Amino acid sequence: MIVLKAPQDQVLAALQAVSGIVERRHTLPILANVLIRKTGNQVELTTSDLEIQVRTTVQFDGDAGNLATTVGARKLIDILRSMPADQTVSLTSNQNKMTLQGGKSRFTLQTLPADDFPLVQEAADFGPAFSVPQKALKGLINQVHFAMAVHDIRYYLNGILFVAEGKNLTLVATDGHRLALAQAELDTDIPKQEVILPRKTVLELQRLLKDGKGDDENAPIEMRFAGNQAKFSFSGMEFVTKLVEGKFPDYNRVIPKNHKFRLTLGRAPLLASLQRAAILTSEKFKAVRLSFEPGLLSIASSNAEQEEAKEEIEIDYAGDKIETGFNVTYLMDALSNMSQDMVCIDLNDSASSALLTIPDTTGFKYVVMPMRI
Repeated sequence: MIVLKAPQDQVLAALQAVSGIVERRHTLPILANVLIRKTGNQVELTTSDLEIQVRTTVQFDGDAGNLATTVGARKLIDILRSMPADQTVSLTSNQNKMTLQGGKSRFTLQTLPADDFPLVQEAADFGPAFSVPQKALKGLINQVHFAMAVHDIRYYLNGILFVAEGKNLTLVATDGHRLALAQAELDTDIPKQEVILPRKTVLELQRLLKDGKGDDENAPIEMRFAGNQAKFSFSGMEFVTKLVEGKFPDYNRVIPKNHKFRLTLGRAPLLASLQRAAILTSEKFKAVRLSFEPGLLSIASSNAEQEEAKEEIEIDYAGDKIETGFNVTYLMDALSNMSQDMVCIDLNDSASSALLTIPDTTGFKYVVMPMRI
């Protein structure tokens, strides 16, 4: 039975959309597979890692009739990638094997029964659905994702907090040393909902969401949250994920207020200076010393070999002299993920956290704790 027949690029795009969550190593061999469910001309592709499930439905030519089977996702993608983009390929199912053909190439792959594929049980208590443009959500994730913790024992930090309330959607990420917050306005009022999305889910959404170029300028993503699950629907895809359980820190208490000093400077020159200074930091302590004085910002770094770097930037600043230290990676992460020309830095003294914001924009805040140098 011919399961599908279509140009290589269309089949590859559909498979790549669902295969990002497929791990290289598995406790269950079938988790390396993609579930292919054919109903007439509609082909549904589903992958799962037991915590996240991604599904897309596409229209392909093929024989009439229905079929369900599973086949190795990565192998299928690797084979398709090696074929020309404009070549027509076909997938044929025969007993417990699947044959992929394109031009004079032919590959026979082992299949596993569709009934053995572990689908994620969807929650019954999803809250009200709400939508935002994919471009807006991708923008918010881009502004905060780098501040997520990685394998932290405080498991609730290994992800992003989503807070939907009224007409506001707020995303917050922190690893205990820095915090990033980004906000966007929704079109509709919704009751307050707070969930923590796992790190893997966040990175997969970031990969899949459209960034608003071309025809999908305002393509929406629909979100629904339940007690232990979130569901996203966008661009013909359905994405279900488990949530991180636990209490996220009170981020409002972490964001410093009533700063004594503020300066505004060019983002690109500051980032370039920090990148140069970072070259001579120690591998273990990525520390830079920042010295703010009227009209001048000095950036200095050194390492165990007693090598030193010093950078100076002219700034519009008339406050007290402040000398403080920061992890240079934390500063560079924030600046690299902004697109604006200017950045504001708010300070109190050498021992307090710095607040980075964007001029004339209330929707982004980045807090970084100082280091003792």
